[in-house]
Amino acid sequence: MLNCSPWALLPPIYSVCIATGLWAAYFTAVKLEKIAPLGSEYRKGNGSLYPPYMSMAGSFPPASCIFSEFMNLAAFGGFIIAVLRYIQLKRTIDKPWLNVVSLVVFSIGCFGMTLVGNVQLFNHKITHNLGAVLTFGLGTVFCWMQSYITLRVNLRNEGRMVALIRFLLSGSITVCTILYFSLLSKRLHMQSAQSQWALAMFFLIFFSTFAVEFRYKRFNIVWADISEPPVSMSDAHSEESRHKLDK
Repeated sequence: MLNCSPWALLPPIYSVCIATGLWAAYFTAVKLEKIAPLGSEYRKGNGSLYPPYMSMAGSFPPASCIFSEFMNLAAFGGFIIAVLRYIQLKRTIDKPWLNVVSLVVFSIGCFGMTLVGNVQLFNHKITHNLGAVLTFGLGTVFCWMQSYITLRVNLRNEGRMVALIRFLLSGSITVCTILYFSLLSKRLHMQSAQSQWALAMFFLIFFSTFAVEFRYKRFNIVWADISEPPVSMSDAHSEESRHKLDK
C-alpha cells in the first residue's frame, strides 16, 4: 500500500468532494423551502415547493452558488482525470482510436457540466438542458467505453475484475437514465428526481474506480528550453542539489 502512487487518491477525493457539493446545494435548497425533500410525496401544485431535481436545487441562491462552483470543479477535475487516463492507456491499448474517442467524448461532456452549472434552468432552459444531455448522455458513453477498454487492456491482470465492476456501474447508470426520462414523461417528478440523483452518484462511484489503475502510475511534469533537451522534475532537483554543493 505504501508503494502506491499518490495519484490513486485523486479519483476518490474528486468523487467525495463533488458529491459533498451537490448534497450541500440540495440540503440548502430544502432548508430554504425551495424544493421538496427526496423522501416526501410530491404533487404538482403542492405549495410553492419544486421537485428535488439537481437543477431545481441549483436554481435558487445561495444553493445556486454552491451548485455552480462544484459543477465547474466537476468539469475541471473530471477532465484532468480523463487526460491522465488517456496518458496511462496511450502505450498499452491496441486500438488507439478508442482511447482518443473516449477522451474527446468526455471532454465534450465536461463542457456540458459547465453549461449545467453556470446557466440555471429558469434563466435559459434550452441551454441548461443541452448541457444536461451532454453531461449524462456522453458521460454514459464514456463509462461504457472505459469498461470495454479496461477489459481489453487487462492491466496487471486486474482488468477483468475491474471491468466487471465498471460494466455493472455502467448498466446501473443506463438504467437510471432510462428511468429518469420515462418517469419524467409520466410527470412522476419525485421518482424521476430520485433516479437522477442515483444516476449522479453512480457516475461518481465509477470515477472513483480509476484509483485502481492510478496506483501503479506516476505522472511527471517535463519542461525544457527550445535549445535544450527536456528536463524532468527529478532531474531538475538533482541539478539544483549539485549547484548548492558547489557553492
